Amino acid sequence: MEISARNQLKGQVVNVKSGAVMAEVEVAIEAGNVVAAITDGSRERLALKKGDRVTVIIKATEVLIGK
Repeated sequence: MEISARNQLKGQVVNVKSGAVMAEVEVAIEAGNVVAAITDGSRERLALKKGDRVTVIIKATEVLIGK
């Protein structure tokens, strides 16, 4: 599937915390770890589990930098 988002980071799932409504999925990428909050329904539909190879896709209208 092709998508328009440019910020695509390939990685591996290192942890999944499932909750009543939301799930936290921690993905190891080259620069470190990224944690995504997704619906638990999406986690279930994707059958996400530790060790899965995934792509983290970041689509935002704003990117902030602080110093």
